[in-house]
This record gives sequence, structure tokens and C-alpha cells, in this order.
Amino acid sequence: MNDAEAAVAAAEAGAAVIRERFGGQLERYAKVGTDFATEADLESERAIMAVIQGARPDDAVVGEEYGASGEADRTWLVDPLCGTLNFAAQNPLFSVNVALRSPTGDVAAVAQPLTHEIFWTDGTTVFIRHDGADRPAVPCASSRLVDIDIDGTGQFLGAQLLTDEKLRAAFALRVFSTTLALAWVAVGRQAAYIADNVSPTSVHFTAGTILCQAAGLPITNFHGDPLHTTPGLLAAASPETHTQLLTLLAPHLSESHAG
Repeated sequence: MNDAEAAVAAAEAGAAVIRERFGGQLERYAKVGTDFATEADLESERAIMAVIQGARPDDAVVGEEYGASGEADRTWLVDPLCGTLNFAAQNPLFSVNVALRSPTGDVAAVAQPLTHEIFWTDGTTVFIRHDGADRPAVPCASSRLVDIDIDGTGQFLGAQLLTDEKLRAAFALRVFSTTLALAWVAVGRQAAYIADNVSPTSVHFTAGTILCQAAGLPITNFHGDPLHTTPGLLAAASPETHTQLLTLLAPHLSESHAG
């Protein structure tokens, strides 16, 4: 199988675990603050790793729960359950994220387990797979839905945006607390996604950013410059929406976001 097919297979393996575990009793493993992992996170990551290591045994892998293994110029980034708190509360908003960073091209797959959907890309085109059938994704900003990640720490922009009257008048703001919403921008279900400090090797965000880039969408920092040059991630489903949001974000930018 090629890299994209491996990513899809890995995401599907993780999603199968999550579906089976949804709604059941699960042991929790505390992390920091209100964050925790469950047995489902761990089992999902093991299932994903089994696919990747079987298909690409020489590649490096970084997982949310089990950490890094191997050294190579090709690295898989795995978040086996993005939205664990939602999952544990039986809120259906969560995803399984698998991405490959490679010198020959990036690929990604984001599974939405309860809808049996995989949002995936070979690096050039974004597809939605449902029950084994693929169709090209078509980005769309008409919903005006904008998800804001408010889980940051320290000097933090996300939370203050929720009270901006101009932003609230222009867009329908949401807080889904999962990067599934970032993938939705690439496939036409969300107008934009906003997050603060995003690492270029994040297991949480990388699959979604690869999807948006493959869809040809504007995805930048808060100043409209290339992603990761300064803090901030702004992904939008159209250039017009991106420009409008940059203008609305500008008054909130402190020195910490100025680069």
C-alpha cells in the first residue's frame, strides 16, 4: 500500500477501537489539570501503531500516549483520540488523527469514528471516505462556523476572542474542544479554525493542517504569514474569510504574538 493508504488504514484501525469502546466503562489515567487518557486512547494507539509498523517498519513514529520510537526522516504523528474528555462524557465530537511528515510529501487521515468517515489526503487532493467509498471534498465557508481552541496556557488569545462583539457578529463561534473541527474546514463543514501555540510536530494538529494545505486553503499564523513562523494558527475555507478574520484578530494581538 502507498503512504496515503497506510494512513487511512491506521486511522480506521484506531477508529474501530474507539467505536467499540464508546459508552462503556473505562479506566482513566490522569495527566495535567483536567486532562486524562483512557484505556480507549491506549488501545487505539496500539492498533494504529500495529498498522504503521507493519506497513512502514523503518519509519519513526510519535504517539500521544506512548511517545516516540525510531529515528528516520519520515515521521508518523499519531493522536489516537483527540477529544478524550468529549469521548468520556459520551459527547460524539472526537477524532483519530494520523499524519506522515516525509521529504517526498506529507499525507494525513482523520477519522470521525461514530459517522464511519475518514477525511484523508495523498498530499494533493482531499477526500471523504464513507463506508469504503471516496468522494472529493469541497471546502465551503457559507456556514460561518468558526471553532476556537481555548485549551492553551500562559499568554493566551483563544478565550478572549469569544467575547469580541465584532467577531461574534460576523461569525458563529464554537468551541468543540477537538481538532476534528480543523479537519472540517478542509472538507467544507466549517468556515474556519483558530488556535494559539501550534507546534510543527504536534500530534494533535498536524493531520488537520496537512488536510487544509492539500485542499489549497489559506492556513497561516495570526499575521497571515507562513504557519509556525510565529505563534498562532488560522485556517479558513476561503481567502475572503481568511482576510476578514485576520482583520478581526489584529486588535487582540499582543507582543507575544508579534514574532
